[in-house]
Amino acid sequence: MGLPLRRYLHVPTFLVASVIVDVEPLLVLVLGLSYPLHGYLHTFLFASLTGLALGYVMFSLDGFLHPVYRALRLVVGGSQTRSAFMFTGVLGTAFHVLLDSPLYGDIRPFYPFTQNPIYNPGLSSGVYSFCVWTGVLGMIWYLSLFVYPFVKKIVISMIVS
Repeated sequence: MGLPLRRYLHVPTFLVASVIVDVEPLLVLVLGLSYPLHGYLHTFLFASLTGLALGYVMFSLDGFLHPVYRALRLVVGGSQTRSAFMFTGVLGTAFHVLLDSPLYGDIRPFYPFTQNPIYNPGLSSGVYSFCVWTGVLGMIWYLSLFVYPFVKKIVISMIVS
């Protein structure tokens, strides 16, 4: 979803933010912690704070990594503002919590409230379908960012000839 909006959102930050929330369940599973699988990072409050921190870190690294992002076609033009990075971080983490909340009964998205009013296992197939289809469309979009310049050159050379 970030690629079509890459003029406004920092796609690398959005990608990292979308998965960083799952560091929590990964650590619980790998380390065998006696901690909820979906704990504090799976709340809008702590996910947003994590997104803000991530946005700041990604902004700090942008001077070094910007050429890599440009080569990978993940950014357009120059660097974005710090607030754009931080907004993107919050959006990515919050979107993760929003998509996970209908799927898992142990998530408490509106912490400190303990209920999950979004929990609805009946939406599982819809959420998974949404993720699969946006993933497929994202891959097509991403590949087109590399193919389009070549097609454009060929078409222009055919027109000029």
